[in-house]
Amino acid sequence: MGIVANQSFKNIILTYLGFLIGGINTLFLYTKFLSTQQYGMVNYMLSLATVLTPLMAFGVHNTLVKFYSVFKTRVSLNSFLTLMLFLPLIAVIPVVGATYVFNESISDFLAIKNEIIKNYIWHTCIIAVALGYFEVFFAWIKVQMKTVFGTFMKEVFHRAGAMVLLILLYFKLIDLDLFMNGLVAVYTLKMLVMKVYAFSVKWPVLTFKRLNNISAILKYSMLIIIAGSIATVLLDVDKVMMGSYINIEKIAYYSVAVYIAAVIAVPQRAMHQILMPLSAKYLNDKDYGSLKELYQKSSLNLVIVSGLIFLLIVLNINQLYLLMPNSNAYSSGLFVLIIISVVKLYDALLGSNNAILFNSDYYRVVLILGVILVLVMVVLNMVFIPMLGINGAAMATFIAVFLYNTVKISFVYKKFKMLPFSKATAKTLGLIVVFSVLFYFWEFPFHPILAMTCKSFIVTVLYVFVVYRFNFSKDITEVLKRYLRFVK
Repeated sequence: MGIVANQSFKNIILTYLGFLIGGINTLFLYTKFLSTQQYGMVNYMLSLATVLTPLMAFGVHNTLVKFYSVFKTRVSLNSFLTLMLFLPLIAVIPVVGATYVFNESISDFLAIKNEIIKNYIWHTCIIAVALGYFEVFFAWIKVQMKTVFGTFMKEVFHRAGAMVLLILLYFKLIDLDLFMNGLVAVYTLKMLVMKVYAFSVKWPVLTFKRLNNISAILKYSMLIIIAGSIATVLLDVDKVMMGSYINIEKIAYYSVAVYIAAVIAVPQRAMHQILMPLSAKYLNDKDYGSLKELYQKSSLNLVIVSGLIFLLIVLNINQLYLLMPNSNAYSSGLFVLIIISVVKLYDALLGSNNAILFNSDYYRVVLILGVILVLVMVVLNMVFIPMLGINGAAMATFIAVFLYNTVKISFVYKKFKMLPFSKATAKTLGLIVVFSVLFYFWEFPFHPILAMTCKSFIVTVLYVFVVYRFNFSKDITEVLKRYLRFVK
């Protein structure tokens, strides 16, 4: 796992830097400088743009990775890359056109519950297009096994830009409308910078030759739109649907809780960038031995790392809420945070499962199952949100993701006879449960920052010691030997 470990480590560092900046924005700047209604509106807009991203990319970001290693001649490869650049326009042009023609009708529909949404439909559309083409250019460098700069742009750039805009808003150098326009500019610039870098790595040679497998490519792209939509819908449709059922300021409480829980997924997000092209290569080469090893190692290592992050978040969350402005309101998302944290930990358990499924010949069946599960999630949200508010949305997400992940694990086992689990996985999960029970109700009578520091230090040292002492993972042990000088 040399290239995986090397780039994953750098990607994790950059992703956590992005989450650190985003955490400052989410927990302190947005909550301090915007009203809860305004913050809820920003989250709603960005969530809707994220839901539209797979359509705007037209599935190209996955198609490029899956088929890139198939083409062996320069002409066929250039023709394939040319197609990848222009294919998203099939979706972009109609969506932008529809937004222009039916802007008022779309605005009225989305703003039934919250009028503030009505003024920012175009912002959502432009950001969705920018996000779609950003993913295309990121995939362009993934297949070159160069993911570090793309991770910086994906995780750090827009969050740093939002921080600058929030500071300008605080000092009244810009108003809310200019802030929203600034967000559009940040996401557009992010896409353009990614384009320049991608083309510097591999300059596109526009070649319009017919590809022999064009039918398979187009069919895969169409179906990947559904797959990508499933993934983003499972993450963001709850926020979008809440805009029609509850007051928009509650979306801010929900979004803060979800953002904190999302930190658990950072290692998976970082490792996924390199797992996708490697899994595609092993599948195309029919190297199932390497594929199984990658599957199991990625799952175990992700559970170990994500498990520690899960503990640090859940065990310190009550103290963290005390530090936030309007803490009583935002702490109402405690149940949301815990239940979504469990969801993220289950996601980590899958390892390279998604990379295997999206790059195999069985993606069609999985997509059908995914569509069914998304429909189930939408129905669950319609039932639970009116009854339980933001807690209902969290429950709907938990049930839908649990079913979806379980089906994916079962399907990979049925077709490839591979499971991500091992005895070390069971030991790790047991360790997480024990630590959760032992430390959740143990609070230091100090200032919240000092209390969190003390508890985090104790939990981390004990957790790392157990993982190292009983050699849960050879990869983790080697990293500890290299970076923790005091461990002999």
